[in-house]
Amino acid sequence: MKSLASNSSATASFSWEAAVKRAFDVALAGTGLLLSAPLWGLIALAIVLDDGLPVFFRQNRWGKGGRHFPALKFRTMRVGSENQRSIQATAEDPRITRVGRILRATALDELPQLWNIFRGDMSFVGPRALPINEIQSNSHEGNLPDEEIPGFRERLAVTPGLTGIAQIYADRDIRRAQKFRYDLLYIRRRSFLLDLRLIVMSFYISFLGKWEARGGKISARKKAAGENQTTKTSENWS
Repeated sequence: MKSLASNSSATASFSWEAAVKRAFDVALAGTGLLLSAPLWGLIALAIVLDDGLPVFFRQNRWGKGGRHFPALKFRTMRVGSENQRSIQATAEDPRITRVGRILRATALDELPQLWNIFRGDMSFVGPRALPINEIQSNSHEGNLPDEEIPGFRERLAVTPGLTGIAQIYADRDIRRAQKFRYDLLYIRRRSFLLDLRLIVMSFYISFLGKWEARGGKISARKKAAGENQTTKTSENWS
């Protein structure tokens, strides 16, 4: 009886937090869409002047439960760069346009994903919404299907996010299996307060223009602390 009561309490708590998270996503995404509207026009103009049309890039991504959904971004690569399978961008990638480099460094290319959040395809915080079977620049994984990477199916249990522990703390070029450990840490520790902290940190990284930084988006001290916590809580995952 005690166990049943405990499980019921945990379920009720989780449902309440999920409802708060969704309400927060809708309110913040809606506000963001309205306030950023003038910026969309400026970004669109910059893209067209730099590399012509189209302005937007649409790509299928993994969603909660393994469903696919079309994610929308401002185009940052030259037309035709990803006609078939997505290929992970590398440092100094020649496919990225001049305007695209600025947009990617500040995460302004992801402004259209506020619509995905408003619709419910994504959340502000969660595991990254991965392109379907993206080809990795890391030679250890290359063309390995997403489903064969340890931790992939577990991360599908929650709605993917615009930002998260992996997006902030993990180096861009480490293997997917390592990044997924950060995602699993978020799934185990997720809370509304953690989401707020990660969102504030994400705004800070955007302000610094360091989203494309290799080896460090945040200070070495904070990074070390984050990785330390990840290692301790993920010992049983591998």
